[in-house]
Amino acid sequence: MASKQTLFRIFYRIGFTPWDGHPLAQRLRDLVEGTNDTPALPAGSALDLGCGTGDASIYLARHGWKVTGVDFVTTALEKARDKARAAGVSINFVRADVTELSHAGIGADFPLIVDNGCLHNMSDDDREAYVREVSALAAADARLLVVAFVPGGRFGVWGIEPAEMERRFAATWTMLSAGDERELDREKTPARYYLFRRRA
Repeated sequence: MASKQTLFRIFYRIGFTPWDGHPLAQRLRDLVEGTNDTPALPAGSALDLGCGTGDASIYLARHGWKVTGVDFVTTALEKARDKARAAGVSINFVRADVTELSHAGIGADFPLIVDNGCLHNMSDDDREAYVREVSALAAADARLLVVAFVPGGRFGVWGIEPAEMERRFAATWTMLSAGDERELDREKTPARYYLFRRRA
């Protein structure tokens, strides 16, 4: 994972961060605000994986969630803290590796965990560690929302196949729904959301 960490640090240093400022996933809005068919999740503690400069974290905090945002790039976290202050919300931004979350001192039993484009750019071994760590920190009956590009959708991003998502989470999580997530990507790169429920 070190090579990817270095790459993202360089991107933030030179200001090349095309993933910043993209629309929030509609599925995240549906979970937080509810729909005609589904009530909103009751606000509690939320974990934002690979939070970047904090857009999803700030959205959640504005809707009453107690948010912890984690990322391994210091520059991204500094920008996230500045944006949160400007928005008037309090968020716990922590520098941490998503493959070692249980050692980060961020707590556990999160009823909501969100990932807007983190897992899809990880190696096979890191994906295995990610699932283990996320599962350990999730509350019983937690919701996990992952938004990811499909393979070949964007240069430099590995992407992840729907079948792999089902396989990787099958031991501990139940997939509630999945589908296209066009709101994530302003450049029309194919993206999908996956909503899981943690089994007790």
